[in-house]
Amino acid sequence: MATENSHVELTYRRKKSKEEMKHQVITFATMIFLTLVAFAAVMFQDKLNPIFVVPFILVLASIQVVFQLYYFMHMKHKGHDTIAFFLYSGLIIGFITILAFVTIIWI
Repeated sequence: MATENSHVELTYRRKKSKEEMKHQVITFATMIFLTLVAFAAVMFQDKLNPIFVVPFILVLASIQVVFQLYYFMHMKHKGHDTIAFFLYSGLIIGFITILAFVTIIWI
């Protein structure tokens, strides 16, 4: 009975690992694509509106940060709640600080 359970667990872990690897490869390919799109936006900057290019690149960068955190840093797994809390708190404080400095300088 113990060998049957270990065989079932091994099969389950292999299936789970294969699924996880598939998600990581898809995410990696998506990130490469987003990087190429960002490079293309910079290459054709003279044909595009500059007011469009900078926010577009920032949105692409934000998407890549989310992919990095959730897929490559394994933040989607259970047990990372405290780390996620500190990470998101730091992001919020950093965003507020940058927003404050930009507001002070541009006004």
